[in-house]
Amino acid sequence: MPNVQEILNLASDLSERDKKLIAKAYDFAEKAHEGQKRMSGEPYFIHPFETAKNIARLGMDAKTISAGLLHDVMEDANVTKESMDRNFGEEITFIVEGVTKLGKLKYRGHERHVESLRKFFLAMTNDLRVVVVKLADRLHNLRTLQYVREDKRKRIALEAIEVYAPLADRLGMGRLKGDLEDAAFPFAYPKEYAEVQELIKGKKEIYEKNLNEFRSALEGELKANKIKAEITYRLKHNYSIWRKLLKHDMDIEKIYDIVALRVVVDTVEECYRILGIVHSLWRPLLGRIKDYIAVPKPNGYRSLHTTVFTGSGGIAEIQIKTKKMHQEAEYGIAAHFTYKEGDKKSPLDKKSKFKWIEELKAFNYAPEEPKKFLENLKTDFFSDRIFIFTPKGDVIDLPENSSPVDFAYAIHSDIGDHISGVKINGKMSQILSKLKNGDIVEIIAKKDAHPSGKWLDHSRTNIARKHVRSYLEKNSLLAKLKSLGRGK
Repeated sequence: MPNVQEILNLASDLSERDKKLIAKAYDFAEKAHEGQKRMSGEPYFIHPFETAKNIARLGMDAKTISAGLLHDVMEDANVTKESMDRNFGEEITFIVEGVTKLGKLKYRGHERHVESLRKFFLAMTNDLRVVVVKLADRLHNLRTLQYVREDKRKRIALEAIEVYAPLADRLGMGRLKGDLEDAAFPFAYPKEYAEVQELIKGKKEIYEKNLNEFRSALEGELKANKIKAEITYRLKHNYSIWRKLLKHDMDIEKIYDIVALRVVVDTVEECYRILGIVHSLWRPLLGRIKDYIAVPKPNGYRSLHTTVFTGSGGIAEIQIKTKKMHQEAEYGIAAHFTYKEGDKKSPLDKKSKFKWIEELKAFNYAPEEPKKFLENLKTDFFSDRIFIFTPKGDVIDLPENSSPVDFAYAIHSDIGDHISGVKINGKMSQILSKLKNGDIVEIIAKKDAHPSGKWLDHSRTNIARKHVRSYLEKNSLLAKLKSLGRGK
């Protein structure tokens, strides 16, 4: 049977008051769901209990953990808002209401599904804790997907992979992203999942043996240089391995980061010092050194990455980061935002890097075109991202395969409307070129330049396509009016 102590053991920095609040929420939810069963035949309370454990693992505060325990009581146990306010206060009630309003996604065609997603994104802009509870709730549902009707499993799993896992990634929650993908992968792509399992079965032990030898050598070097570091290794998530295999013709030998060493230290200076030590001892692979400390990923991820020849015929990826960077990479917003008593500010006030959430709120939606909305949503917000630099060093976050047209419109619509040329990495290039991660792009604008219909075929972002279409439609109308005027 569940025990509240399991949740308390997973949570961090809890005061006695916090523990009492979680225990109260536990007892209240257990009583509210008494007699209810899940499809598995288990008591229903197991679900909010596991959801709360997922939230505690993310390092969230007591109020969010309590909201996880209570997230279904208003919808499934007929608990009123007044009762929630009276027992737990307005803040927790607000989170639970936010999750309740999102509802359980029913797959009744694209329209219903898209409307549910829109509600989800609107809830995010009000309080990110709502989305943390919902993602934790979704993770437990995925882990019990075998009890769901077979015809529903694939659709639920695909949604997790295409929307919820990328959302966790954009919020910087690496651990949650990987967990969502791994729970969904066997149901979304069973054949591919089995293939990955077969490919890595014989490799895992060899990778781990080589890495352990390499780890011992590195520990010795760091000790000799009087650097304290925690060195661990991690195995890449199954779904991530499959995505990499697709890019490398299913050749597992071309994937160098299936198992990676993680070196965690106290300071940024030590990160760069260790990188120097590693390169003085082992030869790095060209093009595999990445400095995400100087230039973080769009979701805020920071670390130094390098891949080296280990000398024993093996290749190893090493990730070097501070403790804070490691926490942020694992837990994302949960590491950035703590909700102390009396802090009424939304996390959106604290970190401008989540401004894309506000963009989601304003995302153009035509109710009669739900499929188009979903496609644009996946492209603009949840596709693989690249970051492109302005000549001044500002970073613009774009979907993979974007063109200078997307880049120009991301800066300002007026710049986009008047592109006449582009320099990529200092060289004159085609306006419709595909941009690569790390490119430096300079837009050359002229007053008499204007969009062309060709741009639509090479634009990846909704904002660029919207402005190009708007210009073409407006000028087509003007041409017709002029023609009519001459006809008179």
